[in-house]
Amino acid sequence: MSKDRIAFQGELGANSHEACMAAYPAMEPVPHATFEEAFEAVKTGDCQLGMIPVENSIAGRVADVHHLLPSSGLKIIGERFKPIHFQLMANPGTKLEDLKTVVSMPFAWGQCRRVLRSLGVTMQAAGDTAASARIVSERPDPTMGAVAPALAAKIYGLNILAGDIEDEHHNTTRFLVMTAQKDPPPPPFTAPCITSFVFRVRNLPAALYKAMGGFATNGVNISKLESYMENGAWTATFFYAEADGRPEDRGLALAFEELSFFAEKFEILGVYPADPFRTRG
Repeated sequence: MSKDRIAFQGELGANSHEACMAAYPAMEPVPHATFEEAFEAVKTGDCQLGMIPVENSIAGRVADVHHLLPSSGLKIIGERFKPIHFQLMANPGTKLEDLKTVVSMPFAWGQCRRVLRSLGVTMQAAGDTAASARIVSERPDPTMGAVAPALAAKIYGLNILAGDIEDEHHNTTRFLVMTAQKDPPPPPFTAPCITSFVFRVRNLPAALYKAMGGFATNGVNISKLESYMENGAWTATFFYAEADGRPEDRGLALAFEELSFFAEKFEILGVYPADPFRTRG
């Protein structure tokens, strides 16, 4: 297993690339076209870790990731929150007033409407913010620019014409750090922790209410509870959840014990330190 590589989904210069560099500066970030390929790279040992986005403060949860987590065979060992900033960039020599077309993914330009509207530019869609920077670098068009992270400008030799142009500066993406270790070392005992788990309730009346009752009676905070259909089945709903604490804490242990009575599937996906970003005002 390589101990100096971390997998992410996207192209070089993407927000996930920046997140890898910030969290693990000694590791080599390795891009993958899909989430499945990034998970597989960790599972096979080509990369030691994976950095996977799971939700955004504006766009909500990242599609498909929660479906992949239970079947990935990987464990969650950490979380990182990354403020998202967008830069308007172009090839050297291009001026802001020269721009007529700006390339980016719709989510990115949707977050930069005020600046882009003031420039009166036409938007061109790309599948990834980093890809938009690459596209512009490959076309020496003095009227074309891109909206992408600052790292993309550095990688593809572009100049930043306007920085941090997003309309909402609280835009933040949460990433999970994944490993192929079956039993990763527990987090430091002094660190506040999060436990991620999945479960499927039995097809019984009030099964979810009863399954969650143990968390309330034992004073355990559920910080996330999301449902989705598994394999297209309509009769049983799958849930991804996160609780404050560790499985060995008495309250959480009792809550899990009660949950098991009303769930036909239950699996802990990881126990990891809570990112200090959670407590920032």
